[in-house]
Amino acid sequence: MPEDDQQRIILGRISGVFGVKGWLKVFSETAPRDNILGYPVWQVRRRDGWRDYRLLEGQPHGKGIIARLAGVDDRDQAAELTRCAVAVGRDELPPAPVDEYYWADLEGLAVVNLDGVGLGRVDHLFETGANDVMALKGERDRLLPFIAEVVREVDLEAGRIEVDWDPDF
Repeated sequence: MPEDDQQRIILGRISGVFGVKGWLKVFSETAPRDNILGYPVWQVRRRDGWRDYRLLEGQPHGKGIIARLAGVDDRDQAAELTRCAVAVGRDELPPAPVDEYYWADLEGLAVVNLDGVGLGRVDHLFETGANDVMALKGERDRLLPFIAEVVREVDLEAGRIEVDWDPDF
């Protein structure tokens, strides 16, 4: 990942257009989903690079969000942003509560079990409804639940997560 991209956290993606006056349909990856509307400036990754857009207004709509950005005044301009990522600067996020982590901070960390056996690196995380799951890439792909019984220690400075997990699983 380019260093410039490491200073951004992806909050969602523009999934389509809404109406003819430049409104956008947005798939939000924030929890709750309308938290994306709390950021007054969105960084949008266009084909030619990142560009800042001021959020004029937005609201939940169905299973997503609709939003209007400054300078996007018609359907054609909105269509140019379809499939573009929406991010904010990493420094704009509030600090994570104690013993909680932003998924972006966990991605790429090495995962080792209690015996020091490497299980891979965190590729991504996802929700299942019951709990979050870490998808690991290594000698083989693994899925580990991100729960206290499994995750024993997260050391962001050392870049590692210690888990109680049998390497044969």
